[in-house]
Amino acid sequence: MAKDFFSDAVKNALRKDGWRITNDPLSLEYGDAAFEIDLGAERILGAERAGERIAIEIKTFIRQSASHEFSASLGQYLSYRHALQHIDPDRQLFLAIPSSAYHGFFQSRFATEMIALHKIALVVYNPEQEVIEAWH
Repeated sequence: MAKDFFSDAVKNALRKDGWRITNDPLSLEYGDAAFEIDLGAERILGAERAGERIAIEIKTFIRQSASHEFSASLGQYLSYRHALQHIDPDRQLFLAIPSSAYHGFFQSRFATEMIALHKIALVVYNPEQEVIEAWH
C-alpha cells in the first residue's frame, strides 16, 4: 500500500511539473540482466527542455534503517545508470526521495559524501502535497 501511495504521489508531482509518464515501469535488458525502473518520463512543457527524457527510481525511506535503505537504493541506482548509459544514453536517471528523508538522513555527512562521490541525481518530492520540491 505504501509503495502505491508514494508512486502515485510522484507520478502526480511529475505531471504537475510538466512531465508526461511514458513508462510505468521502464523495463531494460542489458546483457543477461533485466531491470525495471519505476518510471520513465518525458518533458512536455518548456521550449528549452522539451523532449528531455528521464527515468525515476522511487524510494520511500519509511523503514527503520535509513542507512540500509540508502545502501540498497545506491546499488540499484548504479546498476540502472550503467544499463541506461548503454541502452538509452540520452535518458537521465534520478533517485526520487521524499522531502522528509532529504531533510533528515540525506543531510548526514555519510549521505552527502556518497551522493557527491557517485554523482547521484535526486528529485525531492512531497508525497502529501504531490509536488516536486527540488531537483539535485
